[in-house]
Amino acid sequence: MTFSTVETTSLRDGVTCRGATWRRLLVALRERGHGIHESGAFLLGERTATGIQISEFIPYDDLDPLVFETGIVRFDGRYFGELWETCRSSGLDVVADVHTHPAGSYQSASDQAHPMIACAGHIAIVVPDFARPPVEICDVGVYRYLGSKCWETLP
Repeated sequence: MTFSTVETTSLRDGVTCRGATWRRLLVALRERGHGIHESGAFLLGERTATGIQISEFIPYDDLDPLVFETGIVRFDGRYFGELWETCRSSGLDVVADVHTHPAGSYQSASDQAHPMIACAGHIAIVVPDFARPPVEICDVGVYRYLGSKCWETLP
């Protein structure tokens, strides 16, 4: 962790999240997955010259109530309009997405083939163990989409 006037959690080099937001996010992921299925959220914030600052989140199921019906993330594209409207009204951008896995923080073949935001540079974060505590930053997977279904793992 690094500290400034506001506590900041550094997920990987250049990808940071306000500490309070990160803690609220982990609680939301844990509660929404009930310890038995994946959960996730779009992460809102700003892109700066030095990286990405995450400041808010919108859980997938706040937009699409059936997103977890199959036990995995299946977001219906009809709900992107509401997401974009939230971004316009808040002045924030979707800078990343996050979802949980039952075990490790690897990207599944489905994750790799179906990015939530298919734009080069988008960040995908995977939290292991359905976000059950303790969640160690070093155990969280952070991936950058390069386009054409190619990803880079951020060390």
